[in-house]
Amino acid sequence: MTLPDTPLSPAGTDRTFQVDLRGLVDLLSHHLYSSPRVYLRELLQNAVDALTARHGLEPAAPADAFGIRLYADGSAVRVEDDGVGLTEADVHTFLATIGRSSKRAEKIAEQRGDFIGQFGIGLLSCFLVADEIHVLSRSARTPDAPAVEWRGRGDGSYTVRTLPASARSRPGTTVTLTPRADAGEWTRPAQVHALARHFGSLLRHPVTFDDGTGGPGVSVNPEPAPWARTYSTPGARSRALAAYGEEVFGFTPLDTIELDLPAVGLKGIACVLPEAVPAGRRHGHRVHVKGMLLSEQAEEILPEWAFFVRCVVDAESLRPTASRESLYEDDTLAAVRDALAERLRAWIARAAASDPDLLARFLQAHHLAVKSLAVHDDEILRMLLPWLPFETTDGHSTLDEFARTHRTVLVTSSVEEFRQVAAIASAAGLGVVNGGYTYDRQLVHRLPEIRPEVSVADLDPATLTAHLDPVDRETELAAAAYLALARDALAVFDCDVALRTFQPASAPALLVDGREARHERTRSQLAREQEGGLWGDILGALRQEAPRAQLILNQLNPLVRTAVAIDEPELARTSAEALYGQAALLSRRPLRPAESSLINRSFLDLLAHALRKDS
Repeated sequence: MTLPDTPLSPAGTDRTFQVDLRGLVDLLSHHLYSSPRVYLRELLQNAVDALTARHGLEPAAPADAFGIRLYADGSAVRVEDDGVGLTEADVHTFLATIGRSSKRAEKIAEQRGDFIGQFGIGLLSCFLVADEIHVLSRSARTPDAPAVEWRGRGDGSYTVRTLPASARSRPGTTVTLTPRADAGEWTRPAQVHALARHFGSLLRHPVTFDDGTGGPGVSVNPEPAPWARTYSTPGARSRALAAYGEEVFGFTPLDTIELDLPAVGLKGIACVLPEAVPAGRRHGHRVHVKGMLLSEQAEEILPEWAFFVRCVVDAESLRPTASRESLYEDDTLAAVRDALAERLRAWIARAAASDPDLLARFLQAHHLAVKSLAVHDDEILRMLLPWLPFETTDGHSTLDEFARTHRTVLVTSSVEEFRQVAAIASAAGLGVVNGGYTYDRQLVHRLPEIRPEVSVADLDPATLTAHLDPVDRETELAAAAYLALARDALAVFDCDVALRTFQPASAPALLVDGREARHERTRSQLAREQEGGLWGDILGALRQEAPRAQLILNQLNPLVRTAVAIDEPELARTSAEALYGQAALLSRRPLRPAESSLINRSFLDLLAHALRKDS
């Protein structure tokens, strides 16, 4: 195969990339920005950064001396600022070069932390709603600087003109967009106003909006952030912060936690959710950077265990990603996350020490979140473990209450194990805690750290059966034939059968069969099926060492007393299978296919026997 001759460039010749601006805009709209609505955020952001640079030139000017004005009348969207402005050289350098930002210019590089945007692609977002961008700017750096006009088009072309200073009476920049017909959803006056409020309600510079109807402009951010205001009393402040949290998130907080990290210029509130949320489900948080809304779904601002709060914060030193819709994961963000986690711990500690009613309401809704924290946090464990609710043989109880009546606390490894033994253990006077829920077993085992007089141990079948009373010798001998038939019938399930007496008498049988024992028997069975010859013989010999299930029949139960007296072998086997099936169902564990088949078969056999007897 031969290739056609192509002209070769001289070695070492430099060339530049050819950029398809339409393709780049499509890439931005589908992969960088979440929605076309971000165009207004980018325009506001550029205006704010321009104002920041202007204040750097004129630090003595009042904070509200320079502002931002938005206009939208349906035919155009215009954003005007009193910022630092651009020279003709700036226009060529920053508006016509994708990826270059004035915030990265040499003289400003050391001040990057003062600016929101740093990537130099924000203006391109305007092409999401318009085919042409018109910029008119006048620099504040040079007295009597001329005005500069820049027109950029979606096909990648642009024009620049220098105009008399009178074309713009004072320094600053005006960006005008003529919306495309398909962008009406984002450029209608009401929508522009709503977007300005959404993104800019906490901006520190005055922002006004004019819908072109001739009325006075309305303020987009008439008040500072609620945590920056002054209140007459602490109670008034608390109520105002709660009202703001309800306005932002749509629920009445159980409580609000003020957040203040001076090192990174972060202020805000955490709103405690009034209801429980599914374990592991993380809510997004509302994060502003220098007053500009960055994200409403910033999960990374708090650790995973803090899913019982939603936060709204404004920070100076957090770094946004290129899209300005999430936070850049760096050491600063990690330090902020740790510091906010400490604030939440401190709130829990204060509630435990001074507001038991609030603590009780909080734990009722969010005990799982606190348990996940207490597993790894010794201070929270010490403060709250006695208060946390657990499922026990005494009902739902705190460990503190449970330990007053049970100096030895037994804990199960699974929910099904607890359900198997709860009634019988309670009747036997054993104190058992359900350790099958997330974190519960780990926490119960740490109870002696809080109450040294209490001992904790895992519940095993031997502990339970040791508390069941044996039957007398005559009863044991009379039932021997039945027990032998029952063991033979249930051998397929590796299940032994024993006769005991225990309360409650209404329980005919107890199936003691832990999850680990079942898994071990399953592994042994698979190994025997897959291996042959010598290995099969060895595994067969080891089979006796595998843990077995145990069906314990209750001699106090009338049904069991009738069953053990059956002298018909087939009926005896069927009754044993039925008792096993009923005990397996009561354990609430998943049934194996063979067990489901046994339950159906034993029921039909007993029904057939009853019908034959009646006939």
